[in-house]
Amino acid sequence: MSSSPLSKKRRLSGTETKTGSHCSSSNSVRTDLSHTPANGMAKNGNDAEIDEGLYSRQLYVLGHEAMKRMQNSNVLISGMRGLGVEIAKNVILGGVRSVTVHDQGVAEWGDLSSQFYLREEDLGKNRAEVSQPRLAELNNYVPVTAYTGALTEDYLTKFQVVVLTNSTLDEQQHLGELCHSKGIKFIVADTRGLFSQLFCDFGEEMIVYDTNGEQPLSAMISMITKDNPGVVTCLDEARHGFESGDYVTFTEVQGMTELNGCQPVEIKKSISSSMDEPEFVMTDFAKFESPGQLHVGFQAIHAFQKKHNRLPAPWSQEVNSAQTGSAKIEQLDEALIKKLSFVAAGDLAPINAFIGGLAAQEVMKACTGKFMPIMQWLYFDALECLAEDEGVVLTEEECAPRNCRYDGQIAVFGTKLQDLLAKQRYFLVGAGAIGCELLKNFAMIGLACGEGEVIVTDMDTIEKSNLNRQFLFRPSDKMKSDTAAAAVKQMNPSIKITGHQNRVGPDTERIYDDDFFESLDGVANALDNVDARMYMDRRCVYYRKPLLESGTLGTKGNVQVVIPFLTESYSSSQDPPEKSIPICTLKNFPNAIEHTLQWARDEFEGLFKQSPESRTLKLPGAQPIEVLEAVYKSLVTDCPHSWADCVAWARNHWQCQYSNNIRQLLHNFPPDQVHLTSSGAPFWSGPKRCPHPLEFSTSNELHMDYIMAGANLFAQTYSLPGSNDRVGVAKILQEVKVPAFTPRSGVKIHVSDQELQNSNSSLKTQLPTPESYQYKLNPIDFEKDDDTNYHMDFIVAASNLRAENYDIPPTDRHKSKLIAGKIIPAIATTTAAVVGLVCLELIKIVQGHKKLESYKNGFMNLALPFFGFSEPIAAPKHKYYEIDWTLWDRFEVTGLQPNGEEMTLRQFLDYFKVRPHQLISLVWHHVGSCLQLTAPLFSLLCFLSE
Repeated sequence: MSSSPLSKKRRLSGTETKTGSHCSSSNSVRTDLSHTPANGMAKNGNDAEIDEGLYSRQLYVLGHEAMKRMQNSNVLISGMRGLGVEIAKNVILGGVRSVTVHDQGVAEWGDLSSQFYLREEDLGKNRAEVSQPRLAELNNYVPVTAYTGALTEDYLTKFQVVVLTNSTLDEQQHLGELCHSKGIKFIVADTRGLFSQLFCDFGEEMIVYDTNGEQPLSAMISMITKDNPGVVTCLDEARHGFESGDYVTFTEVQGMTELNGCQPVEIKKSISSSMDEPEFVMTDFAKFESPGQLHVGFQAIHAFQKKHNRLPAPWSQEVNSAQTGSAKIEQLDEALIKKLSFVAAGDLAPINAFIGGLAAQEVMKACTGKFMPIMQWLYFDALECLAEDEGVVLTEEECAPRNCRYDGQIAVFGTKLQDLLAKQRYFLVGAGAIGCELLKNFAMIGLACGEGEVIVTDMDTIEKSNLNRQFLFRPSDKMKSDTAAAAVKQMNPSIKITGHQNRVGPDTERIYDDDFFESLDGVANALDNVDARMYMDRRCVYYRKPLLESGTLGTKGNVQVVIPFLTESYSSSQDPPEKSIPICTLKNFPNAIEHTLQWARDEFEGLFKQSPESRTLKLPGAQPIEVLEAVYKSLVTDCPHSWADCVAWARNHWQCQYSNNIRQLLHNFPPDQVHLTSSGAPFWSGPKRCPHPLEFSTSNELHMDYIMAGANLFAQTYSLPGSNDRVGVAKILQEVKVPAFTPRSGVKIHVSDQELQNSNSSLKTQLPTPESYQYKLNPIDFEKDDDTNYHMDFIVAASNLRAENYDIPPTDRHKSKLIAGKIIPAIATTTAAVVGLVCLELIKIVQGHKKLESYKNGFMNLALPFFGFSEPIAAPKHKYYEIDWTLWDRFEVTGLQPNGEEMTLRQFLDYFKVRPHQLISLVWHHVGSCLQLTAPLFSLLCFLSE
């Protein structure tokens, strides 16, 4: 399970899209990096439909067009050590046309520290051939082939993308030139212990269709001057979000219709004010500029390896002295070279996970033109994972190979850390996408592979959409935690792991009690909601346990490390509340598809989910009583006895929502009436779109979609059989009598939420008792991912019908599911990269790092690409009675006396009397109970004790 980075309210960023006369930003740009992908059709190509059930979360990241382009790409990945298999795993999950894994080497002990598809019994076997069947299980749509021959020119021309790992500089240069000349995208990925690099050559010309993946900003406008340059005034009294250098286009402009659908126009100067109407100035039409290339990297290590066929010895200066010209550096960073020489022979799963996620995303960029490629070198190291004391140097003996599966890690950190890792007891909360990646890394680094234990809990079952990212699962699997535990046991049989199906929270504190938490060395969150995260954060603070927190949102990801007595906690900072849609906008004045989708979702909940047995309608203000009457009819007077009754109910409800209610609104506020707002503008202007009623027709597919979905859901609530016979339903509809509409007088319709709040009237009505129902109703829980249950059919139809009422452009099922289902876009590449960073922090925690600067909170956006790292925020200090304290500080009182008697209240007060100047933040009772003391309560205790 995963959730949004940085933002703790599911969304990291976003703007409320509005329709009407508006302008929006444009994202397309060309760069000179690459070549258009070679054409090709295949089983997983454009001639095949995209399996939205499998790829749904990824589709919200890439989009359908990018997915189709990716399904036309054949990818070769050379080198099946830890890094290569990580890249292959992510690319296969992504859904390219085919993947070929190449390796001419055989499995060795050092490979097992990060190659999760090799077993000890595979030693001596070809790495590609062993990995191929296990990789092929990841995605039935992607054929996976193993190849062990030479990479010749004829062979490489079969591919649109070639990825090299575990390769020599000579091979990189030779194959890079060959691929460049043939228009084949070329990527080099390499890791050396704590050091890593990534290189991309996508040719001389590549089209990037979307540089960042963000939804274009949209704002409603009130005026455009005819000056040159023109000044655009936005309607909302708020920042429009556009910046100088952005490009905008226009739709639905009245008066200056030549602007509608125009080519993107650059914003010359942006003016925004919360007091005045926001404005921006446009330039004349302009072309996008192509960004240049950036070439950086560290090739000296490859040159040395080519010459000596081995990695450098410690303190070696041969690498630089052998260079000439610009390759030779006048003054070497000897400390850096020393560290590189120490760790270069290592192979670390977390580093491979991070770089493997990035490299796989670059493969997708090469295939699709979606997002900005790396230009052209990326370098990353995690030297802060080494001992904090610069004087600590491991010996050659400590890091020598043991012919064990951890040799690649021992080469970097020695045996002491390996022993510590084996003894760790960690609690992993969640076994979704992040949870699966964490468990894979835990198994590879040897966490809990001795006396320790990993306890993973997740109450969810496995769904089809999970399989695109949660790579430990297969279609036949059931429970997440048990399946994930069994899968990583296959990767490393030594890991001690236990699966639970419990939700963390107050209800399970009898399971995860004091003894449980006291026995832990740390906690890793892999959760998808803020409440559970904050609960686990509070528990970790209470028990003083380190917490590893992370999340993803599409191509964005974040990592936060919480260290007792050192950093702030997860709950120390909170995001502002998510912007909500005003009630009056939802009910009467929608102007965007987001409004109609939320309205449709509310309709679903009100009609089919809320339990009538306990429902009390509390409508603020004098809202129209039609809502209550419709519910009353559905429960009592119009209670169905047959399928035909359900169809009749759906038809009459359609008439109420899309015709009668609109007619009533227009009766109160006629379109041609000169009804001015407080600002003097016509009532039906600006964000208020004037609606029009719809006329029902059985020949209209959308109308019939609504009837079919509504009738079937209504039947389900009464345990009546439904039907998917549209012809039969059309015949039933011919017999349905629909009462003629008569507008009501005296119906008050509030035009703003403020007016609604100021209303003195309130409608509170208790629905009839269950005894008056002819049937027991079955509440329906909304489930977005089942395409056969009519839930999304109802939402899509209800939303698009309302959009038609208000002349709002409709949207398809895919986008409707994203918005109404509040789906978090997700992709395997981001998850892998984020978890790689998490496990680097875990290694620091296990080593016992004490310095704040040793730890790194991270944020990334693979689309840009952008990577940012910072020290965690130190635990804020507060001063009471001249003493500094943080959220981690507390004073422990032993409530149980040596003779076995409990401390009395007088003894408790006397205890504080002699310590009037010590801040008490928490009192711990040894038998398990606790008392939270705030500063005022502490002062009161001191007063009482006097």
